[in-house]
Amino acid sequence: MSSLPAASRARLLLAYTACFVLWGSTWAVVKVGLQDLPPLRFAGARMLLAGLVLLPFSGLRRSRPDARTTWMLMGVGVLQIALPYGLLFIAQQWIPSSWSALLFSTYAVWLLLVGRLLLPDQPLTPLKLVSAGLGLAGILALQYEHLRGLSLSGLVVAGCVLSLLATFSISVANVLVRRSLAHVPTSLSVCVQTLSSSVLLLAASLAFESHLPGHWTPRAVLAIVYLAVGATALTYQLLFWLLSRVPLAVIGAMPLLDTLVAVLLGVVMLGEHVDASLLLGGALILSGAALANLSPSPPNPPEDPSPRAPGARSAPTA
Repeated sequence: MSSLPAASRARLLLAYTACFVLWGSTWAVVKVGLQDLPPLRFAGARMLLAGLVLLPFSGLRRSRPDARTTWMLMGVGVLQIALPYGLLFIAQQWIPSSWSALLFSTYAVWLLLVGRLLLPDQPLTPLKLVSAGLGLAGILALQYEHLRGLSLSGLVVAGCVLSLLATFSISVANVLVRRSLAHVPTSLSVCVQTLSSSVLLLAASLAFESHLPGHWTPRAVLAIVYLAVGATALTYQLLFWLLSRVPLAVIGAMPLLDTLVAVLLGVVMLGEHVDASLLLGGALILSGAALANLSPSPPNPPEDPSPRAPGARSAPTA
């Protein structure tokens, strides 16, 4: 990349920075939007708009997947978008956005462990085990202050558990995509999964949140537009452009950078508290994720941020 003209390097740097800043900002924006909308309604509206924006770039007009592939994409979409995004949006009602981002960054570790179970050619190396251990230690350290003071409420525990379940679900989905759907173009895969998942999320909202008030304030609408257009459609297109132009190791560092952005914005925008447990837990979790990205044989998902879109950026963030 150093041999490129200065203008080309500037474009690459701008695109790369835009990706991790936009993804990192999603956690704080979700927290803001939840002040006006119930979580499933909020997530469903975000995914519906994102899917519609991505539709022109999906390639559906040129080639449509057969029925079997379409059903597989929709099924994986449940694990990759509908279930985890529903869980993440619910969880962020009860825990700080910085916690959500850090817990989600254990994705790289879960991906290694799930890959070992579902992909026989992915052995567990000492480096992978160390990365998993660091991730677990970070989760415990993150909650140390609450555990020490016995102030860990049921909702806080539920928020942490739901965040981890969401992250695990996305890791399973990415391994399944690698194993069975690697032949599907990424843009098409993301569009089908996003649109089908939006239907499930909105249906779940109708079933479970019909009694909850929803205020379509300018703040809520702006949050949905920002998440759908800026932090989903735009970032996916930038990522697709970057994938063929920068080393995968550089892409692999993106989740660590956007987690750092998420923690900083949680403190600056939302006034979230910074204590020793956050710093220590965050350092351990990010170290585990970094080791997972450095592992010589990770089960890379297809070239996609899908959800941390959140592999390179194999899964979209919240």
